[in-house]
Amino acid sequence: MAKTVNINVHHVTRVEGHGNIVVNATNGKIEKVQWQVPEAPRFFEAMVRGRSYEDIQTIVSRICGICSITHSLASTKAVENALGIQVSEQADKVRILMHYSEQLQSHILHVGYLVAPDLFGLPSVVPLVAKAPDAVMAVIRLHRLANEWSDLIAGRTTHPVTLKPGGLTKFPTEKELRELQQRLKNSVGDLKAVAAAVLSVAGNLPNFTRETEYVSLKQDNPPTYTFYHGDITSTDYDGAVSIHDWQSVANEYVSDQSTAKWTKWHRDSYTVGALARFNNNAPLLSPMAKDVARMFGLTQGCCNPFMNSVAQIVEAVHVVETSIEMIDELLTKGIKPESVKTSPRAGKASGCVEAPRGILFHQYEFDRKGNCVGADICIPTNQNHAAIQKDFEKFVPEILDEGEDAVRLKLEMLVRSYDPCISCSTHMLNVEFVR
Repeated sequence: MAKTVNINVHHVTRVEGHGNIVVNATNGKIEKVQWQVPEAPRFFEAMVRGRSYEDIQTIVSRICGICSITHSLASTKAVENALGIQVSEQADKVRILMHYSEQLQSHILHVGYLVAPDLFGLPSVVPLVAKAPDAVMAVIRLHRLANEWSDLIAGRTTHPVTLKPGGLTKFPTEKELRELQQRLKNSVGDLKAVAAAVLSVAGNLPNFTRETEYVSLKQDNPPTYTFYHGDITSTDYDGAVSIHDWQSVANEYVSDQSTAKWTKWHRDSYTVGALARFNNNAPLLSPMAKDVARMFGLTQGCCNPFMNSVAQIVEAVHVVETSIEMIDELLTKGIKPESVKTSPRAGKASGCVEAPRGILFHQYEFDRKGNCVGADICIPTNQNHAAIQKDFEKFVPEILDEGEDAVRLKLEMLVRSYDPCISCSTHMLNVEFVR
């Protein structure tokens, strides 16, 4: 088959933000392969300057409609670290439960609505309803559960209103927690149904690997498959880096083909997200999550970016199983009212959590009145841009002779596997092959 391609596809759906794929190949000679990000800056780091420490999380939660809780948590932790504010064990556990709700919410949305159509050979989730109705209904029920879980603890499905420096403005009641726990137990059947449906078409995941560095949080005390606490580690590093030194890890730089900054650590790219967390923390997964990983043949050291979606399924099971146990711990001790008082002071510090798409960094500096004088935010998708580019450079030569349609689809699937949130709003992905 001829290895000359000339494809120009606009408005390919199922990603968040503007991204372009450009491939130029003539008679088998690849002249250009690029992952381009043309999104305009959104200036959130400037928006928070001059604002009180009490206002930060409310503003930065608007960075993303999918990861609003995650941004709120990272920013609130940064504020607390900068101002020396302590958080109770109870508030900490409830915040983790809040965070878990968004992990389930995002992972199920991505796997069920955005990735599954590719695996079933369909253009969208709409025809998937007829082809796999039970699986789609399971996805819908799980997504509703995650939304209502967020409502309960964060006060809203998106843009939480219960977070505040030092704790929470409202705690769920013991009755509400028991009801949530029962719903989580009841959701196990739906999780298994989604896993089984994806497994039935997992053979359609491209067999592509590229050895790279995987970066995530790691928590050793106590040993935890962490999304919330810990230090920064990688598959290339036998140790850990404090979250307050995250800039020495991210090493942000500018690429001519992107309006978003790129990052690198020990290599010319690194990857963050579910697969990165799995590669660094797999032995600490919950029992059922380990079973799901084995079912798919997902093992530590996997370097196939398409398996990130499988790792998301594994994590969805993990957060449900772990949340059931965490609610038991909260109920055993009982929910107690808390009153938190904070006062401003000068300080500078970072906060870090794992967003569904990978490790997220927020850093703020405050004057003695508690007003923000500087901010630095590094989102997961920006940390994956260089990895996507390097994947393209290795993948395109391997599939070039498969024909235009196959190449286009596989490159779109590759981008979607990273679950990108380029502008944190729903736009399109443009795929362009030119002579």
